[in-house]
Amino acid sequence: MVSTKVVILTGASRGIGLAIAHYLLQRSHQLVVLSRSEGPLRELEKQYMGQVAVLVGDLADLSLGKKAVSLAIERFERLDAVIVNHGVLDPVQRVSASTVEAWRAAFDVNFFSAVALSQAALPKLRDSKGTIIFTSSGAATNDYPTWGAYGASKAALNHLAATLASEEKAVTSMAIRPGVVDTEMQRDIRERHFGTMEDRDRARFGKLSDKSKLLKPEQPGHVMAKLVLEPPKDLNGKFLSWDSEELKAYQE
Repeated sequence: MVSTKVVILTGASRGIGLAIAHYLLQRSHQLVVLSRSEGPLRELEKQYMGQVAVLVGDLADLSLGKKAVSLAIERFERLDAVIVNHGVLDPVQRVSASTVEAWRAAFDVNFFSAVALSQAALPKLRDSKGTIIFTSSGAATNDYPTWGAYGASKAALNHLAATLASEEKAVTSMAIRPGVVDTEMQRDIRERHFGTMEDRDRARFGKLSDKSKLLKPEQPGHVMAKLVLEPPKDLNGKFLSWDSEELKAYQE
């Protein structure tokens, strides 16, 4: 029987993050939820009375990491896990057409915010022998023209997970590839970014416009939720797909 856990969850307002939130809250765990969109977070707060603390903001603001940890301790008196689940795809441009400033903005959201949140959480996670799960991407290890900033920032997340595993023996850190999921990001790919993408990528993602070909957010989301409830120490530092053989015990 898993005892009640306190989890910080970013990107909790929709998609995979919302699926993770419902899974954990339905099992009586307590969450600090972060997003730029306040409405869905307040709905979680109303639906799960006493289990949810809300923090609204853009994670490019690196001070939110410390604020989230402080809120967890203030409301729930401990911290057992962090799920870093937010991210942006922009800029979707070739390196030659983009700017350093655009790449820096992407890294602030996708990577440096994860570093800031991890640093703030580590003292409490050492005490609880806790877990950090990073939502990564297949783009971390596969090249997609015009996705350079996104892929590079996700590769950096994978390395962060591996580094934490070697430095923080009491904490379990993993990066998870969620696959191609029916989320707002996939709609943006089809509706906003096709014009700058390569023909091969347009063809691949265009075929996925039929929702039956996309994963439901609950599929990878529930695996990630289970990982923080029963963290696998033998997989510490790994980058794995949600449906990999190594995670079979966490799949439904």
